[in-house]
Amino acid sequence: MFGIRMFAALTAGLALSGGAALAAGDVANGEKIALQGDGVGAPCIACHGPDGAGVDEAGFPRLPGLPADYIAKQIRDYKSGARNNPVMQANLSSLSEAQIVDVAAYYAGLPVPAMPGKPAPAEAMALGEKLATQGDWSRHLPACESCHGPGSAGVDANFPGIAGQHATYIRQQLEAWRQGARANDPLDVMSAVAERLTEAEIDAVAAYLAAQPVQSAQGGAK
Repeated sequence: MFGIRMFAALTAGLALSGGAALAAGDVANGEKIALQGDGVGAPCIACHGPDGAGVDEAGFPRLPGLPADYIAKQIRDYKSGARNNPVMQANLSSLSEAQIVDVAAYYAGLPVPAMPGKPAPAEAMALGEKLATQGDWSRHLPACESCHGPGSAGVDANFPGIAGQHATYIRQQLEAWRQGARANDPLDVMSAVAERLTEAEIDAVAAYLAAQPVQSAQGGAK
């Protein structure tokens, strides 16, 4: 059973282990790949836009504001198939490790674009806030902030900031974890969380998180 003590032990271990720090990367080369591609795959801007803001309706996530090592890990996982997305795998398959680090450094260094929130019913927002900030330990359901930190600002590459991310993307990923279509997070913590959420709860927490300002892990809105 995924109980409180087990959850605390897992998250404490991950927080201590963190992730291997990446080299700074060649930002100029990362920009070139993002804007023009690498000669094989499509450029990142084809889906994520010129400022990296993504597209809510299409489920394309915002990239600026995410840690470089998190972005790099997701690229590696798409490339290897550990994270399932045929389009991303095809576009990233030819990137070298150095190019992955460069692209991650480029996006991590961009200013966070304005992310206009979309209105949601007050009842759904209240439910989303409760799940994000308090969880429901009677169901062994931790709050988002238990791992992703105060304001869901993010902690490290294991627990990135999710405040201010697109609702459609958050919803899609929670559904993927719930259904077993995604399992590339450390110790499969997210699957254990997502499988306890109903569809209404997923919609609510996605709407709430999307409406929050993007936070700095050191505190304060970006």
